[in-house]
Formats: sequence, C-alpha cells, structure tokens
Amino acid sequence: MKNILLVLLVFIFACTRGPVNGSDDVIARVYNEDLYKSELDGIVPPGTSIKDSLLITKNFINNWIRQNLIVYQAEKNLTDEQKDFSKQLETYRNSLIIYQYESNLIKQKLDTVVTNEEIEDYYEKNKTNFELKDDIVKINFVKLNIDSPFVDKIKNFLISDISEDKDSLAIYCDMVAEEYFLDNETWVLFNNLTRNIPIKTYNQEIFLKNNRFIEITDTPYLYLINFIDFKIKESISPLSIEKENIRSIILNKRKMELIKNMENEIFNYALKNNKFEIY
Repeated sequence: MKNILLVLLVFIFACTRGPVNGSDDVIARVYNEDLYKSELDGIVPPGTSIKDSLLITKNFINNWIRQNLIVYQAEKNLTDEQKDFSKQLETYRNSLIIYQYESNLIKQKLDTVVTNEEIEDYYEKNKTNFELKDDIVKINFVKLNIDSPFVDKIKNFLISDISEDKDSLAIYCDMVAEEYFLDNETWVLFNNLTRNIPIKTYNQEIFLKNNRFIEITDTPYLYLINFIDFKIKESISPLSIEKENIRSIILNKRKMELIKNMENEIFNYALKNNKFEIY
C-alpha cells in the first residue's frame, strides 16, 4: 500500500511539472500488460485537492488491475473460437462507419427550417395523436399576505377583462405579492398547480368545470386564482404545447427520408454499373 501511495504521489507531482525527458514510466503491471503514467493523463480534474487526486488515481489503478486480471483469466479459460469476435467487431465497425456517414450527410443536407404552417398542418392532420395525459389549465394567480390592504383591489383587477386593469394588476403584484403568475397564454399542468397552491379536490374534472375564480386561505397567505381556460385529460392537446414535439417529428421524418434516398441512390448506382453480384 505504501508503495502504491508513493507511486501516486510521484505521479501527481510529475503531472504538475510536466514530463521529464519525454519518459513514460510504467506504474502498474498485470502479467505482461503494463499501465503507463501517460494513460492517467486527464483523469484528475484541474483544481482537485491532493487527497482527492490520490483517491481518484488509486481507484483508477485498482480498477485497471482488476480488469486485466479478469481478462487474463478469461483468456486462459476460453477456447480460440470463444475468443474470436472478428464478426462482431466487423459488424460494430460497419455500424459506426454508416452512423458517421449518415451524421455527416444530415449535417450537410438536412433542411432544419420548419415553418409554423408546416407545424399547424401536421397538427391538424394528426390531432388524434396528441391526446392529453393530464388536465391542464391557463390561470392568473396571486399569493398575498392575508393582511395586505390591497386584497380587494388586486381581486378586482384579477377578474377584470379591461387591459388597463391587467396593467395595474402587474404593477401591484410587483409591489406586494409574495408570488404571482399572470401569463394568459401558457398552459400549466393542474397537478403542478396543486403542488404549489393548497387546492383540495377529489375530482379535477368536476372542479375545473365548476370553478372560474377561487380564493384559498392558508394562514398567513391568501391565494387568488382566476381560471382562464382548461382542458381535461384524454382531450386533444393544444398546438402551443405540442409545437416543439411536432417540430422534432417533422425533422426526424426528414432525416429518415434523407437517409432512405441516400441508400436508394447508392443501391441504384451500384445496380446500374454492375458493382455487386449475387451468386
């Protein structure tokens, strides 16, 4: 153990000073396999303490030793046929080459611009694929200290449809509200809402159908919630929620089409020019 720690200390000290005469010392050996100091480069993040550097390096060396001991034992006990992975390696290599080629092709040729019209068209044609899994709501909500002198004023602003009142509401909320949410366009999961507001309900659908404005007292706070809109689970999800999902679907379809066209072009060229034979 002392020898290992000494090696580690020498290694870390050497790393801080750089290589000496281009040497690359062996710091561990398992039968005929050597672990060189250079193989430890980069395993210790910059700024790591000496204590943690020792621990990281020690663990790396121990894992290397264990792995190579097991490999040695496996090599001894497996037949040549069992150790022959040439077919698997060739298949894996071919998969990597094809993947790299396809990735380069996509980078070079994929049209990544998806217009709103394309998104809306896809949504309209595939609405049944966008079913809500949870109830969602649009709300305006304000959390106030229950003793605030502005409760009535904020309440009136909150339920008002006058644009000037909405502007005033935002100003008052900035000044006195503990928390507030005044976005009329963003859909929110009702379950997320109930985690932040003490709403008690055993049937969300009935609750949403029968409530537009509610007040909840949870001393020392008062919650004012105005429900602007809602959609029940298993109904069609709004386009605004599905927009990015649809964009990804369209881009993925383009990728698949680009790859398929590339494969067909390569095959047809080879067929036309007698580049392959079937015996």
